[in-house]
Amino acid sequence: MPTDPELRDVRQRAIRAVLARSPVANQGQLVAELRRQGIAATQSSVSRDLRDLGVARIGGRYVPRDRTVAERDPRMAEVARLLRSVRPAGPYLTVVQTAVGAAQGVARAFDAASWPEVVGSLAGDDTVFLATASEQDQEWLIRRLTLFSQET
Repeated sequence: MPTDPELRDVRQRAIRAVLARSPVANQGQLVAELRRQGIAATQSSVSRDLRDLGVARIGGRYVPRDRTVAERDPRMAEVARLLRSVRPAGPYLTVVQTAVGAAQGVARAFDAASWPEVVGSLAGDDTVFLATASEQDQEWLIRRLTLFSQET
């Protein structure tokens, strides 16, 4: 008979797999998908799992929050090296300072990476403006960029 931690580990691996292959809009949808796979889950267990896995709700869907952006997208490893600072400018605009002359390449990399919280970018010489659709998206973007820049 599997133990509670073993069941939790199976459920969390399944949650990661579901989120990796398709957008999930709510916890009920996730519970239903897990049950289709024969995995016992309740809304409260899924809620705890999402918290433990560091999953955020961004743009109406659940998105894994992780510190391995550069591992998933090697182009972004160079971006992390070029970042100098990140700060908000109002509730929807984030100012990213880069190495001199690097802003256009950094903005292009963000556009290509298709981060769900970023709806657009504008670049100068050493400054990138990243626009988000909501204050919550901006908060997550700033946290993500801070973690991301610490990877290097």
